[in-house]
Amino acid sequence: MNIDLRGQTALITGASGQLGRVMARTLALCGADIVIHYIQNESKAAELQAEIVGIGRRAVTVQADVTKADEVTAMKERALGLTGAVDIVVANAVVQYKWTSVLDQPMEDYISQFESCVIQSVLLAKAFLPDMVKRKKGRVIGINTECSMQNFPSQSAYVSGKRGMDGLYRVLAKEVGEHQVTVNQVAPGWTISDKDRENLTERQESYESNVPMKRRGTDQEIANVVAFLASDLASFITGAFIPVNGGNVMPTI
Repeated sequence: MNIDLRGQTALITGASGQLGRVMARTLALCGADIVIHYIQNESKAAELQAEIVGIGRRAVTVQADVTKADEVTAMKERALGLTGAVDIVVANAVVQYKWTSVLDQPMEDYISQFESCVIQSVLLAKAFLPDMVKRKKGRVIGINTECSMQNFPSQSAYVSGKRGMDGLYRVLAKEVGEHQVTVNQVAPGWTISDKDRENLTERQESYESNVPMKRRGTDQEIANVVAFLASDLASFITGAFIPVNGGNVMPTI
């Protein structure tokens, strides 16, 4: 049983980032054509586009602020210009900010997290779900985080945004399930990326000691789960919140 995404188009927001580009590359290797969304890093997006074209898949880059309705609509039109339909949407883009206590966190950080986690997901749903519902085919995958289950000090803005995203995805899964469209979330732990490899920071013993598997996960391991959820192998999974963190956090039943 292989993951076969040939004939499908996947859009990944934040595809030029650390995790996003591995997801894009992985879906392309499974056969999908790729819409590479980026916010600022045009050069990384172009580099990724060349790589995907080099493995025989079609790819297009598109810049957009995914918290703005008009820009998401423009992104949709450019995406549809690639193959005429988008079958897989991965909501991966997120705003970065300094973590601090609730009392010290600027209100702007709460607003930006809500926009990047919840508003982005709403706008993507409004843009791409109607066509998926009409065709009775589609995959929506949100990148959440183990932090939304941990609720550690200094993470309030991030956790609030991701918990809001979780609620939205669960509702969406129920609303579009009858149309054979699945809506799921992947929740990474503290993941090893190219940045860690370049800086030789793969090992984080204080974190790893609490993980049952005694290591950090990799960007490829996150992308593998995204590819599975995007495929027909996951055709009867919807509304799921799947931690990919070596057992560091285990949702209750």
